Amino acid sequence: MEKAKVSKLGVPYLHLGKGEPLVFIHGLGEIKEGWHHQFEFADEYELIIPDLRGHGECTKTDGITIQNFAADIISLLKELKIENAHIVGLSMGGAVAQEIYRQSPSICRSLMLVSTFHYFPNKLKRLLFENRKAKFQKVASAGKESEYLARMALYSWDKETVKQFNQLFRPKHEIFIESLKACLEVNNLSLLPTIEVPTLIIGGQYDSVLPVWIQAWMHKLIPNSKFIIMRNTGHLAKLEAKDRFNLLLREFLNQHRNAG
Repeated sequence: MEKAKVSKLGVPYLHLGKGEPLVFIHGLGEIKEGWHHQFEFADEYELIIPDLRGHGECTKTDGITIQNFAADIISLLKELKIENAHIVGLSMGGAVAQEIYRQSPSICRSLMLVSTFHYFPNKLKRLLFENRKAKFQKVASAGKESEYLARMALYSWDKETVKQFNQLFRPKHEIFIESLKACLEVNNLSLLPTIEVPTLIIGGQYDSVLPVWIQAWMHKLIPNSKFIIMRNTGHLAKLEAKDRFNLLLREFLNQHRNAG
Protein backbone atom coordinates (compact mmCIF):
# COMPACT_ATOMS: atom_id res chain seq x y z
CA MET A 1 0.00 0.00 0.00
CA GLU A 2 1.24 3.47 -0.90
CA LYS A 3 2.44 5.42 2.15
CA ALA A 4 0.56 8.64 2.85
CA LYS A 5 2.19 12.07 2.90
CA VAL A 6 0.93 14.99 5.00
CA SER A 7 0.44 18.55 3.78
CA LYS A 8 1.60 21.62 5.68
CA LEU A 9 -1.99 22.10 6.89
CA GLY A 10 -2.15 18.54 8.21
CA VAL A 11 -4.01 16.83 5.35
CA PRO A 12 -2.86 13.22 4.79
CA TYR A 13 -2.89 12.23 1.13
CA LEU A 14 -1.76 9.57 -1.30
CA HIS A 15 0.31 10.84 -4.21
CA LEU A 16 1.18 8.54 -7.08
CA GLY A 17 1.55 8.41 -10.84
CA LYS A 18 2.44 10.99 -13.49
CA GLY A 19 0.39 12.91 -16.01
CA GLU A 20 -2.49 15.35 -15.73
CA PRO A 21 -3.50 15.78 -12.06
CA LEU A 22 -6.54 13.74 -10.94
CA VAL A 23 -8.07 14.18 -7.49
CA PHE A 24 -10.27 11.55 -5.85
CA ILE A 25 -12.45 12.73 -2.92
CA HIS A 26 -14.05 10.12 -0.66
CA GLY A 27 -17.50 10.16 0.91
CA LEU A 28 -18.92 10.41 4.41
CA GLY A 29 -17.23 8.05 6.87
CA GLU A 30 -14.79 6.77 4.25
CA ILE A 31 -11.00 6.89 4.03
CA LYS A 32 -8.67 7.73 1.16
CA GLU A 33 -7.69 4.07 0.75
CA GLY A 34 -11.28 3.40 -0.32
CA TRP A 35 -10.15 4.44 -3.80
CA HIS A 36 -7.72 1.52 -4.08
CA HIS A 37 -9.54 0.11 -7.12
CA GLN A 38 -8.81 3.42 -8.85
CA PHE A 39 -5.07 3.42 -8.14
CA GLU A 40 -4.69 1.98 -11.64
CA PHE A 41 -5.24 5.50 -13.01
CA ALA A 42 -1.67 6.23 -11.93
CA ASP A 43 -0.61 4.70 -15.25
CA GLU A 44 -1.71 7.90 -17.01
CA TYR A 45 -2.45 10.49 -14.32
CA GLU A 46 -0.92 12.12 -11.26
CA LEU A 47 -3.24 10.99 -8.46
CA ILE A 48 -3.92 13.09 -5.35
CA ILE A 49 -6.16 11.26 -2.88
CA PRO A 50 -6.69 13.05 0.48
CA ASP A 51 -8.36 12.16 3.75
CA LEU A 52 -10.98 14.81 4.46
CA ARG A 53 -10.77 16.71 7.73
CA GLY A 54 -11.59 14.38 10.65
CA HIS A 55 -11.59 11.30 8.43
CA GLY A 56 -9.04 8.51 8.14
CA GLU A 57 -5.62 9.61 9.30
CA CYS A 58 -6.49 13.32 9.43
CA THR A 59 -6.24 14.51 13.03
CA LYS A 60 -7.87 17.90 12.37
CA THR A 61 -11.34 17.60 13.86
CA ASP A 62 -12.45 21.22 14.16
CA GLY A 63 -14.45 23.06 11.52
CA ILE A 64 -16.22 20.10 9.93
CA THR A 65 -17.87 21.84 6.99
CA ILE A 66 -18.06 21.26 3.24
CA GLN A 67 -16.40 24.66 2.78
CA ASN A 68 -13.40 23.66 4.91
CA PHE A 69 -13.10 20.25 3.23
CA ALA A 70 -12.86 22.06 -0.11
CA ALA A 71 -10.45 24.70 1.16
CA ASP A 72 -8.13 21.99 2.52
CA ILE A 73 -7.92 20.34 -0.91
CA ILE A 74 -7.40 23.65 -2.71
CA SER A 75 -4.54 24.44 -0.31
CA LEU A 76 -3.05 20.98 -0.90
CA LEU A 77 -3.10 21.47 -4.67
CA LYS A 78 -1.49 24.89 -4.35
CA GLU A 79 1.18 23.41 -2.06
CA LEU A 80 1.89 20.80 -4.75
CA LYS A 81 2.04 23.63 -7.33
CA ILE A 82 -0.83 22.10 -9.27
CA GLU A 83 -2.64 24.83 -11.19
CA ASN A 84 -5.66 22.72 -12.09
CA ALA A 85 -6.86 19.13 -11.91
CA HIS A 86 -9.63 16.75 -12.85
CA ILE A 87 -11.80 16.33 -9.75
CA VAL A 88 -13.72 13.15 -8.85
CA GLY A 89 -16.05 13.28 -5.85
CA LEU A 90 -18.20 10.48 -4.42
CA SER A 91 -21.30 11.23 -2.33
CA MET A 92 -20.21 13.87 0.22
CA GLY A 93 -17.01 14.10 -1.81
CA GLY A 94 -19.14 15.19 -4.76
CA ALA A 95 -20.47 18.08 -2.70
CA VAL A 96 -16.87 18.94 -1.82
CA ALA A 97 -15.97 18.89 -5.54
CA GLN A 98 -18.80 21.34 -6.25
CA GLU A 99 -17.55 23.57 -3.43
CA ILE A 100 -14.03 23.48 -4.88
CA TYR A 101 -15.52 24.82 -8.10
CA ARG A 102 -17.36 27.54 -6.16
CA GLN A 103 -14.20 28.64 -4.34
CA SER A 104 -11.74 28.23 -7.20
CA PRO A 105 -13.29 27.40 -10.59
CA SER A 106 -9.98 27.78 -12.39
CA ILE A 107 -8.50 24.90 -10.42
CA CYS A 108 -11.02 22.45 -11.96
CA ARG A 109 -10.19 20.95 -15.36
CA SER A 110 -13.28 18.76 -15.20
CA LEU A 111 -15.74 17.41 -12.62
CA MET A 112 -16.89 13.81 -12.10
CA LEU A 113 -19.75 13.80 -9.61
CA VAL A 114 -20.62 10.30 -8.44
CA SER A 115 -23.71 9.24 -6.46
CA THR A 116 -23.87 12.70 -4.97
CA PHE A 117 -26.19 15.64 -4.24
CA HIS A 118 -26.45 19.39 -4.52
CA TYR A 119 -29.39 20.31 -2.30
CA PHE A 120 -31.92 18.92 0.16
CA PRO A 121 -35.32 20.65 0.38
CA ASN A 122 -35.91 22.27 3.76
CA LYS A 123 -38.82 19.97 4.55
CA LEU A 124 -36.54 16.97 4.28
CA LYS A 125 -33.50 18.28 6.15
CA ARG A 126 -34.65 17.79 9.73
CA LEU A 127 -36.35 14.51 8.95
CA LEU A 128 -33.27 13.11 7.23
CA PHE A 129 -30.86 14.32 9.89
CA GLU A 130 -32.81 13.20 12.94
CA ASN A 131 -33.76 9.87 11.38
CA ARG A 132 -30.25 8.94 10.24
CA LYS A 133 -28.59 10.34 13.35
CA ALA A 134 -30.87 8.30 15.62
CA LYS A 135 -30.41 5.16 13.56
CA PHE A 136 -26.64 5.54 13.41
CA GLN A 137 -26.40 6.13 17.17
CA LYS A 138 -28.50 3.04 17.82
CA VAL A 139 -26.45 0.73 15.63
CA ALA A 140 -23.17 2.31 16.78
CA SER A 141 -24.04 1.60 20.41
CA ALA A 142 -24.57 -2.02 19.42
CA GLY A 143 -21.33 -2.10 17.45
CA LYS A 144 -23.16 -2.73 14.20
CA GLU A 145 -22.60 0.54 12.34
CA SER A 146 -20.64 -1.15 9.52
CA GLU A 147 -23.43 -3.65 8.93
CA TYR A 148 -26.05 -0.88 8.90
CA LEU A 149 -24.07 1.30 6.50
CA ALA A 150 -23.28 -1.65 4.24
CA ARG A 151 -26.98 -2.50 3.94
CA MET A 152 -27.67 1.09 2.89
CA ALA A 153 -24.77 1.49 0.50
CA LEU A 154 -24.42 -1.84 -1.29
CA TYR A 155 -26.47 -3.59 -3.93
CA SER A 156 -24.10 -6.56 -4.12
CA TRP A 157 -23.89 -8.76 -1.05
CA ASP A 158 -21.12 -11.17 -1.95
CA LYS A 159 -18.64 -11.85 0.83
CA GLU A 160 -15.67 -10.10 -0.81
CA THR A 161 -17.61 -6.88 -1.51
CA VAL A 162 -18.82 -6.67 2.09
CA LYS A 163 -15.28 -7.33 3.34
CA GLN A 164 -13.88 -4.53 1.20
CA PHE A 165 -16.65 -2.19 2.29
CA ASN A 166 -15.77 -2.79 5.95
CA GLN A 167 -12.17 -1.87 5.18
CA LEU A 168 -12.95 1.42 3.43
CA PHE A 169 -15.77 2.58 5.71
CA ARG A 170 -14.29 3.79 9.01
CA PRO A 171 -16.81 6.24 10.48
CA LYS A 172 -15.82 8.18 13.59
CA HIS A 173 -19.00 8.76 15.55
CA GLU A 174 -18.94 12.51 16.22
CA ILE A 175 -17.27 13.36 12.90
CA PHE A 176 -19.88 11.29 11.08
CA ILE A 177 -22.74 13.21 12.72
CA GLU A 178 -21.12 16.61 12.14
CA SER A 179 -20.36 15.74 8.51
CA LEU A 180 -23.92 14.51 7.92
CA LYS A 181 -25.23 17.80 9.29
CA ALA A 182 -22.84 19.70 6.99
CA CYS A 183 -24.14 17.74 4.00
CA LEU A 184 -27.71 18.75 4.70
CA GLU A 185 -26.74 22.44 4.62
CA VAL A 186 -25.49 22.23 1.03
CA ASN A 187 -27.39 24.41 -1.43
CA ASN A 188 -25.86 24.55 -4.89
CA LEU A 189 -29.03 25.35 -6.84
CA SER A 190 -27.56 28.62 -8.09
CA LEU A 191 -24.03 27.26 -8.48
CA LEU A 192 -24.68 24.37 -10.85
CA PRO A 193 -25.96 26.47 -13.79
CA THR A 194 -22.66 28.42 -13.68
CA ILE A 195 -20.41 25.37 -14.10
CA GLU A 196 -18.48 25.71 -17.35
CA VAL A 197 -16.03 22.80 -17.19
CA PRO A 198 -16.77 19.34 -18.64
CA THR A 199 -18.91 17.47 -16.11
CA LEU A 200 -19.79 13.79 -15.81
CA ILE A 201 -22.56 12.76 -13.40
CA ILE A 202 -22.87 9.10 -12.40
CA GLY A 203 -25.74 7.54 -10.44
CA GLY A 204 -26.30 4.00 -9.20
CA GLN A 205 -29.51 2.30 -10.36
CA TYR A 206 -30.29 0.92 -6.90
CA ASP A 207 -28.72 3.65 -4.76
CA SER A 208 -30.86 3.93 -1.63
CA VAL A 209 -28.60 6.54 0.00
CA LEU A 210 -28.82 9.17 -2.76
CA PRO A 211 -31.32 8.00 -5.41
CA VAL A 212 -30.66 8.69 -9.09
CA TRP A 213 -33.41 11.31 -9.34
CA ILE A 214 -31.07 13.62 -7.41
CA GLN A 215 -28.29 13.20 -9.97
CA ALA A 216 -30.83 13.59 -12.81
CA TRP A 217 -31.82 16.92 -11.25
CA MET A 218 -28.16 17.95 -11.15
CA HIS A 219 -27.75 16.99 -14.80
CA LYS A 220 -30.61 19.32 -15.75
CA LEU A 221 -28.96 22.18 -13.88
CA ILE A 222 -25.39 21.80 -15.18
CA PRO A 223 -25.03 22.99 -18.80
CA ASN A 224 -23.74 20.37 -21.24
CA SER A 225 -23.19 17.81 -18.50
CA LYS A 226 -23.22 14.08 -19.22
CA PHE A 227 -25.36 11.76 -17.05
CA ILE A 228 -24.97 8.00 -16.77
CA ILE A 229 -26.91 5.56 -14.61
CA MET A 230 -24.86 2.48 -13.75
CA ARG A 231 -27.05 -0.60 -13.80
CA ASN A 232 -27.08 -3.12 -10.95
CA THR A 233 -25.13 -0.95 -8.55
CA GLY A 234 -25.92 0.78 -5.28
CA HIS A 235 -24.16 3.77 -3.74
CA LEU A 236 -20.63 2.48 -4.35
CA ALA A 237 -20.19 1.66 -8.02
CA LYS A 238 -16.44 2.24 -7.60
CA LEU A 239 -16.42 -0.91 -5.47
CA GLU A 240 -19.30 -3.01 -6.78
CA ALA A 241 -18.61 -2.50 -10.50
CA LYS A 242 -15.04 -1.20 -10.47
CA ASP A 243 -14.18 -2.23 -14.04
CA ARG A 244 -17.25 -0.57 -15.56
CA PHE A 245 -16.80 2.45 -13.31
CA ASN A 246 -13.14 2.90 -14.19
CA LEU A 247 -13.89 2.53 -17.89
CA LEU A 248 -16.50 5.31 -17.69
CA LEU A 249 -14.02 7.63 -15.98
CA ARG A 250 -11.26 6.81 -18.46
CA GLU A 251 -13.49 7.44 -21.46
CA PHE A 252 -14.56 10.80 -20.03
CA LEU A 253 -11.02 11.79 -19.06
CA ASN A 254 -9.67 10.80 -22.47
CA GLN A 255 -12.19 13.14 -24.06
CA HIS A 256 -11.17 16.05 -21.87
CA ARG A 257 -7.42 15.89 -21.54
CA ASN A 258 -5.76 19.29 -21.58
CA ALA A 259 -9.18 20.81 -20.82
CA GLY A 260 -7.68 23.14 -18.28
